[in-house]
Amino acid sequence: MTDQDAEAVLGRIPGRLKEARQAQGLSLDAVAKLSGVSRSMVSQIERGESNPTVATLWNLTRALQVDFAGLLALDAPRRAIEVIRADQAPTITGHGRGCHITILSEPEKVGQYEVYDIRFEPDGALESEAHGPGAREHLTVLEGALTVRSGETEELLRPGDTARYAADLAHAIRDAGEGARCFLIVETP
Repeated sequence: MTDQDAEAVLGRIPGRLKEARQAQGLSLDAVAKLSGVSRSMVSQIERGESNPTVATLWNLTRALQVDFAGLLALDAPRRAIEVIRADQAPTITGHGRGCHITILSEPEKVGQYEVYDIRFEPDGALESEAHGPGAREHLTVLEGALTVRSGETEELLRPGDTARYAADLAHAIRDAGEGARCFLIVETP
């Protein structure tokens, strides 16, 4: 192993430890309790501000249930497939009229990049105030027909149609008939 390889290995440790912790949904405190490594040390290691000893790495990998050798490997670790079953997906209630919103994106992405599956009952509507500056929405109709309004502009969309529009203006999505379903992505810079 060359010095360059050694630097590459050491450079990957912080990110791989953080990924392993986040993949299991563990807080820094939880990892500290499980590993016996202080919370501040775990945080410093994840930020690349501290070089852990072999014993510390061993304790962290055991607590995170990751392979010690895999953590140090030069090739990228394989990522597990995260599955959220339909009956376990989080939903939003109390927004809109006659619409059922299922959250498909990761919770930590809220405010940056959000993905929703929205089902509208006949005459259902989702009306929104302006989001932050530069926010945009990307909506694809899967079933039925929807009317999309952004500011003063309005368009009728049918299955397979996609609309991209400013969401930093008041905007609305309304069922245009017998119920509908869409896939919505909200981007906020």
